[in-house]
Amino acid sequence: MRTKLIVANWKMNATIAEALKFVAALRRHMQGSPDCEVVICPPFTSLYALDEALSGTPYQLGAQNMYWEDAGAYTGEISPRFLSELNVRFVILGHSERRKSFGETDVAINKKVAAALAYEFIPIICVGETEEEHNEGKTLDVVESQVSKILDGQMKSGLETLVWAYEPVWAIGTGKNATPQQAQEVMGTIRKVLAQALDAPTADKMRLLYGGSVSDKNAGAFLKQKDVDGLLVGGASLDAEKFAKIIKSFSSPQ
Repeated sequence: MRTKLIVANWKMNATIAEALKFVAALRRHMQGSPDCEVVICPPFTSLYALDEALSGTPYQLGAQNMYWEDAGAYTGEISPRFLSELNVRFVILGHSERRKSFGETDVAINKKVAAALAYEFIPIICVGETEEEHNEGKTLDVVESQVSKILDGQMKSGLETLVWAYEPVWAIGTGKNATPQQAQEVMGTIRKVLAQALDAPTADKMRLLYGGSVSDKNAGAFLKQKDVDGLLVGGASLDAEKFAKIIKSFSSPQ
C-alpha cells in the first residue's frame, strides 16, 4: 500500500520568523501524528531553521529545487551536496513556475532527477499541461511526453521512490482547478505510462499527487480518487489552520 503524502510548497514566501511561527501554529492545530506523510518545502533561507524546528516532529523537510552538479560556477544555484548536509528528504523538481519563469526543460529536469536519486533524495516531479494545451485536448499527450523524457536513461535503482505531481498549469494560483475526475483520468494515464516505461510493480509503488489550487475545501474530493496518493499544496499551505484541515482530510470519512 502506498503511503499518503501531503507536500507544502511555500514558493518564495515566509521569512525565517514566519516559518517558525507556522510550525508552532501547525503543531497546535494538529494533535498527535497525522495519518499520512507531511513534507514542508520552505525557501532555501529557512531550511536550516526548520531542520531544527521539525526535529522530533512527524513533519519532514523538503527543498523547492536543486541543480544537478555538486559544485562549480553556477551562480545562484543550490547543489544536492549542500542539501544533503541538512535533513532534507524530498526535493520538488520541474515545477511549472520554474518551467515558465526560468525556462526549465524536461532534459534539465531529467538531470536533476538523476542527481537527486544519487543522493537518495525523494524527487517530487511536476508535470502538467498549459491552458492552451488543455483547451486543444492535448493534456494526456503532453503529460505522457513529459514523463517519458524525464525517465529517459535513468538508472533503475531507486525509481520506485519517485513521486509525480500532476499540476495543470492553468490551475496554478488561479483559483481554477481540474475536477477530481479529470485529475484521476490524467493520473491514471501517468501510472499506465510508468508501467509501460518501467514495469507494473514499480509503477504501482510510485506515489501520484494532485496540485493546482488545492484548498481545505476541495482536498477531500481529490483524495477519493483511486490514483491520487496525496496533494501538492501551494497558497493554502501558508495558513497553518487551513493546512491542518487538509492534512486531517486523510483521516476524515471520504
